[in-house]
Amino acid sequence: MKEFTAVGKPIPKLDAVDKATGRAMYIQDLKVPGMLYGKILYSKYPHARIVHMDTSKAKKLPGVRVVLTGDDIPPLKFGFYKDNTPLKRGKVRSYRDEVAAVAAVDPDVAQEALELIEVHYEPLPAVFDPEEALGEGAPLVHEEHRSNLLKLPWKMHLGDVEEARKQARYTVEDRFRVTWVTHCCMAPSGCIAMFDSSMNLTMYSNTQIPSLAQKDYLEALEGMGLKGRRVRVIKACIGGAFGSKLDTYAYEYIAILLAQATRKPVCILFDRKEEFVATSGRQPALIKIAQGCDGEGRLLFRDVSMILDNGAYTSWGATTPSVMMMPISSLYRVPNVRYEARCVYTNNTYSQAMRGYGNPQATFAIESSMDRLAEEAGIDRVDFRLRNANEPGDVTPQEFKITTCGLKDCIEEVRKRLGWGEPKQKDEGIGMACLIHVGGGARVYKSDGCGTIIKLDDYGKVDVFTGATDMGQGADTVIAQVVAEELGVEVEDVRVMHTDTDVCPWDVGAHASRTTFVACNSALGAARNIKERILEIASRQMGELPENLDIRNREVFSTREPEKRLELGKLLRKAHFSPSGQMLMAEYFYDPANENLDKTFRGNLSMTYTFGAHGVRVKVDRETGKVKVLKYVAAHDVGKAINPMLLEGQVYGGALMGIGYALTEQLLLDKGQVMNPNFRDYKILTAKDAVDVETCIVETLDKDGPFGAKGIGEPGCVPTAPAIANAIYDAVGVRMRELPMTPERVLAAILEQEKGG
Repeated sequence: MKEFTAVGKPIPKLDAVDKATGRAMYIQDLKVPGMLYGKILYSKYPHARIVHMDTSKAKKLPGVRVVLTGDDIPPLKFGFYKDNTPLKRGKVRSYRDEVAAVAAVDPDVAQEALELIEVHYEPLPAVFDPEEALGEGAPLVHEEHRSNLLKLPWKMHLGDVEEARKQARYTVEDRFRVTWVTHCCMAPSGCIAMFDSSMNLTMYSNTQIPSLAQKDYLEALEGMGLKGRRVRVIKACIGGAFGSKLDTYAYEYIAILLAQATRKPVCILFDRKEEFVATSGRQPALIKIAQGCDGEGRLLFRDVSMILDNGAYTSWGATTPSVMMMPISSLYRVPNVRYEARCVYTNNTYSQAMRGYGNPQATFAIESSMDRLAEEAGIDRVDFRLRNANEPGDVTPQEFKITTCGLKDCIEEVRKRLGWGEPKQKDEGIGMACLIHVGGGARVYKSDGCGTIIKLDDYGKVDVFTGATDMGQGADTVIAQVVAEELGVEVEDVRVMHTDTDVCPWDVGAHASRTTFVACNSALGAARNIKERILEIASRQMGELPENLDIRNREVFSTREPEKRLELGKLLRKAHFSPSGQMLMAEYFYDPANENLDKTFRGNLSMTYTFGAHGVRVKVDRETGKVKVLKYVAAHDVGKAINPMLLEGQVYGGALMGIGYALTEQLLLDKGQVMNPNFRDYKILTAKDAVDVETCIVETLDKDGPFGAKGIGEPGCVPTAPAIANAIYDAVGVRMRELPMTPERVLAAILEQEKGG
């Protein structure tokens, strides 16, 4: 087997020094000559008619350049249902609704102008519970839809669940509830919109979907009477995304409208409160689940139904059921599956994509239920999972084709490292939960592709222009490692550019844990193309057949006569300066052969699937309900670790995010209003709360992955909550069915148990 020089090495992130020294340029650091500052006025009610708005005082304030309301702008619509507008007219449907916007010479003047705008409302009845929103006579969030139920056909029936239920020896049923949580990105959202003299738009943004955002902005320009203009998206350094920047938001369109009105660049930057209130978090869900197995513990059926809070408008939250289907149909071998979900409009904030994208919610129910079913069948919880674990070559009921699968290895690693079966102290418990996630792209659009352009200079230095987005996960580093490996150069010889749509190729965006798999395959394809040309040139200069040549350590050499070699830079200069000289560039577009789900939600969504198992040992304080994590083990089948250091970083971050989801985090909404829009009251884990996560890398070398790699960005947070819930049950005998599992809730469950409840 070939020994790698760059792939598989723990190379620090290429931008680590810039971030550590403050040289990285975030959207908050950018300044454009003549720039104005935009501010947004939000609704005072969750549901109300806008009776009258007076902006005259704000317009007269010195330093104010423009004030816009919904009546001042074209009827632009955005969102999955085109049910949202940048500025609202007629009525508001949530507290985060944008009713007016100001552009001024500095942020303080803009804020003062907002306070001078007078808005008169007629409050309307509102609805905040999705079950109540489905009731007869419930207030309608969007009257034109005549119902609060989104018309999305989230029904997947595979096999015969009713017959399987009759055949099951053991059956369990449960009801779980998960709540709103938010991304807590360290850098808040923002953008700068700027038109040139021809009314072409440049957007500076921290989006994670530059190519798709470009398309959205082009549509907006068309609605503004600027059809045929160009849009350029320049990404600032992203200080956290986790799905929060997977869509375009009202503030971006507002910045564009303000820039058009003033003919000046306009910057809108969120403060921390706005980041909590005016961006979207993980979707709440009410989950009913039933599972059954035969006398030997083989799963026979899984039956799941959900009600999901869509909020007031439609974004990615409305499509989370498409990913929830994945673990429901394909985590473990389960031949009969039924899943139905209803997404419901309410007057709450609307829901968005967040790391795991529906998988953490579904897996919480599945893996908690798996523990109950194992107990009912009298089988050890680990053995029960091993008995039903996926294996290579399986085709799941949803027609996912399992290529490589290290799930059993992950389970065994967790069992061994956690000390499963060893004696425990009083009120200590251990728990486990497993996961499946897309690891080879996920075809939710018609294209799941990514483009790469590679340019070599005369000295063997490599410029890589990729459509991929680095949002802190280290995409630029692993791309550089893959290119360096293929071209036989050092990683420091490779520079990766991913910030400008005028320069970089198209990509569908950073989501679905796809970047390592898709973008690295694209980069690998371009590197192979340029390597082929290098070896053809070297063949003529060295008198060797191209197939007998290779590149390593910045040298082209003969594999038959290793002493015959030529320094790469010298070869490139000779090619450049010779008659009919040439410059070496190559491009490649990689679009994986995965499939869009059909009308029955069948199809091979991803080229490969990532598996894993997490195990946790906890101690529960019976007097307070506080849960202390004593040990945490996370094992993942990653195909091939391109960069073990960054991979472990992804697992650490995911596990800690999952622990927060399990134990502390909750966006508190009181009748639609966010009550804890700050890090003092929203209980994200701090460094003091951090848990030592023991990572285990299981390599299965997937045939379709770049050097065998699979995606790993999201899986780290998927099974954490059920693993902890299962450990709590093992410790004190109470089954937690609602997140977060706060000390108050755990203590209440213990007291209820002691009363015989």
